[in-house]
Amino acid sequence: MLNPWRLRLLSRLDTLGTIRAVASASNLSASSVSQQLAVLETETRTKLLERTGRHVRLTPAGLILARRARAILDHMDTVESELRGLGDEPAGLVRLGAFQSAVHTLSVPAVTRLAAAHPDLQVEVLQLEPHESMPALRVGDADLIITTTDFVEQPLDPDVDLVPLATDPILLVMPPDHPATRRGAVDLAAFADEPWSLDLPQSYMANLALRLCRQSGFEPRAVCRFSNYMLALQHVEAGLSITLLPGLAVDPRYRVTTRELASPVTRTITAAVRRGSPQRAAVQVVLDALRRNPPVSAGGPGADV
Repeated sequence: MLNPWRLRLLSRLDTLGTIRAVASASNLSASSVSQQLAVLETETRTKLLERTGRHVRLTPAGLILARRARAILDHMDTVESELRGLGDEPAGLVRLGAFQSAVHTLSVPAVTRLAAAHPDLQVEVLQLEPHESMPALRVGDADLIITTTDFVEQPLDPDVDLVPLATDPILLVMPPDHPATRRGAVDLAAFADEPWSLDLPQSYMANLALRLCRQSGFEPRAVCRFSNYMLALQHVEAGLSITLLPGLAVDPRYRVTTRELASPVTRTITAAVRRGSPQRAAVQVVLDALRRNPPVSAGGPGADV
C-alpha cells in the first residue's frame, strides 16, 4: 500500500529538485528523506530515483508517480473532508498561504466570516511571500494561496488555476513632512539621493524596488532592511527613509504620505488552487469568501495616512 507521507516527499522532490531542499521543507534530515524514498521504491517494486554525480533525479517512473501523487493526495483530502462533514457542510482543514499585506486585509477578514458561517471548517493561515507560496501549493503544503504573479520571476505551473481578486498600486511612501508631499504623482529619479528602506535581499519587494530604481537611473542607498512592512513604515514615519510599498501594506496607524508613481505600477492579487482533482467544498468556500470581499488599500494614491 502506498504511504501518503512518502508520496508527498516524492512530489516535493519533483518540485524542489534536491534531497536537501526536500529535507529543509519537511523538517527532516537529508538521510531520513533518502531512507523514506528508498522504502517507497521497495513498496512500489519500482526504481524511482537514479544518481547523477552527487545528486539524484527522478526516473521516468518516478516522475509519473510524483505527479500522480498530487492528485492522489488531493483525493484523500477530499474524502477526509466529506467524511467529516458528510458532504453537506464544508468541513476540515484548509491551509491558506498569503503574503504579508494580504494576511490582514484579505485572509483575516475572510477567515473571521467563515468561522461564524461554517463552524466545522478550520482555516490555517500561513504567511508565504509570492516566491514561496507557489512551490508550497505545488507540493501540497498549501491548499489555496493568495499571491501575485506580476513581478515574480518563476514560470507559471500549468497544473494551477489562477483567480484574479484585485489590483494594488505600488506607491512611494514618505514621511508626512517630506517636501515631495506637495506634488502629485512622482518620478523616482528625483529621489536618487534619498535614504531608502528596503526588504530583505532577493525578496519580492526588494527585487521590485531595485528594478524600478534602476530603471530610473540610480541604485538606491539602503539604510535599513526589514522583512516586516510595519517596521519599514515606522522607519519612514520617523523621517529616516523613504520606501516603495504596495498600497495594501500601508497601515493607516502610521503617519506617512503616499504618492503614485508618474509611470504607474500595479500588481494583480491572485488566488491560486491546484488543478486536476475534484475541488474540495472546504477549499471552494474559502475561495468564494476571498472573491466576495476584495481588499481596499489603506494607502491609496496621494493618501496621507
